[in-house]
Amino acid sequence: MMRIVPLSAVPHHASQLTDWLWQAFGAGTAREFYDSIIRSSLHGADFPVTFVALDADDTPLGTVGFWRCDLISRQDLSPWVAALYITEAARGSGLSAALQQHVLAYARERGHEQVWLWSTFGGYYERFGWEYQCEALEFPDLRVRVYAQRV
Repeated sequence: MMRIVPLSAVPHHASQLTDWLWQAFGAGTAREFYDSIIRSSLHGADFPVTFVALDADDTPLGTVGFWRCDLISRQDLSPWVAALYITEAARGSGLSAALQQHVLAYARERGHEQVWLWSTFGGYYERFGWEYQCEALEFPDLRVRVYAQRV
């Protein structure tokens, strides 16, 4: 049985999630950057919030964030679904969809009407109801695809 909880409920997994995000998204970025995001999500503020999917043995399977901003070049857009990561062993199990739906429900409960997400590739998030909006730049010069979804 899998469950999705805020990282603040299981803070002992913070270091593991930091490692995942740094390894998956951290090219050229210090591990401390991801650690600061993860650590700041433990304080109960509105942003950022980190969710973790756990199996029946309390082993982390994946994570996703709910952030105020995830794209410096588009600070006019908020909030964002960010840092979606699924362990290799859990890929293909529907966990990505479950984590996305969890964040969308969380955003809806907090009165948000729309959420944003960016990706370096197309064809994946469309399967989950995300609609391509535009191209933008991730710092300093990476072209990315910006998606939105009504909640």
